[in-house]
Amino acid sequence: VSDEIPAKIPRATILFRIFSGGTAMSFVVARWIVGVFTCISMVHLYWAAGGKLGSLAAIPQLPGEFATGPRPAFKPSALGTFLVAMGLVAIALLVCLRAGLYFSPVSHGALQWGISAIAVVMFARAIGDSELVGFFKKVGGSRFARLDTYFYSPLCLVLGVGLLVVAWG
Repeated sequence: VSDEIPAKIPRATILFRIFSGGTAMSFVVARWIVGVFTCISMVHLYWAAGGKLGSLAAIPQLPGEFATGPRPAFKPSALGTFLVAMGLVAIALLVCLRAGLYFSPVSHGALQWGISAIAVVMFARAIGDSELVGFFKKVGGSRFARLDTYFYSPLCLVLGVGLLVVAWG
């Protein structure tokens, strides 16, 4: 049996084979996802502990009055920020369980569907609320809006795809 892909196979089939395929791919994607969620969690822990560096770039901005300029859409509490950090760690742990990173792999259907639900949340975040966040936001011009367009939303999209690869790979 030849390992070569015949020239007549459509590209979509090749992509499907790559993304639905083996455990090795899921394992690599899982390691990347766990690293990203862990890093983002550590940043949230820093903010929950009172750190300020980068926090303004992570909060959506509302357009301000003529003299005041844009203002944050909300003021996150330390407890809320800590809970977000713990949620991100929980997602990383679920991915570890599914992929067999540091634990025996778990193939239970509830875990697959749970990770898939998180992927849907990531896709929803990437699409946005049509006002402040996501690809289709209306409010722009702030540092957050630029970072959201070029970094945060694409990252959520890629994480969503990666979560689906881990859940069903």
